[in-house]
Amino acid sequence: MNEDSALIARAKAGDERAFEALVTAYEKKVYATAYRFLGNEADAMDASQEVFLRVFRFLDKFNEASSFSTWLYRITINVCKDSHKKRAARGELSLEVPDDENGSYSAEISDSRYDPVEVFEQAELSRNIREGIESLPENYKEMIVMRDLCDMSYEQIAADTGLEIGTVKSRISRARERLRKYLLQNGNKPSSFRSK
Repeated sequence: MNEDSALIARAKAGDERAFEALVTAYEKKVYATAYRFLGNEADAMDASQEVFLRVFRFLDKFNEASSFSTWLYRITINVCKDSHKKRAARGELSLEVPDDENGSYSAEISDSRYDPVEVFEQAELSRNIREGIESLPENYKEMIVMRDLCDMSYEQIAADTGLEIGTVKSRISRARERLRKYLLQNGNKPSSFRSK
């Protein structure tokens, strides 16, 4: 029995400390995934809280034949999709740009050595990429977020989504092509978008 299995068994039996240990073990991964999917700190924090509320409510229904991390990841993606639908219904769109080091940022000139035009163009490209990702169908958006923003391997994506690796690669390829077309239509050249 691995450590997760022991914690899950104890949490199912009502052990609050075991549940807290599960939250502590996975909260950063859940937050990072939500942040990459939703694009801003506040929504990612709200989504993370909702994820763990759902885990708490439905832990007794978790089938231990599958991986806890895969189950948790699916809940996270579903919460993010729900949040995205609610935001879209309200007409909200975040223009914050995710930044791995410091959270999200707006175009900001931090050093006079940088050309303001170049800084503006980079911010504009980042905004267009974010909007392009937002415009993708959910199954393509999920693939782009997992591969290019969360830097997950094809194998990890296949394991977490239950899809075949070939399907994962195909969806990522199609998502990148749609994103490339979106960027070109908006006057950008997506040469920096990697094709791993």
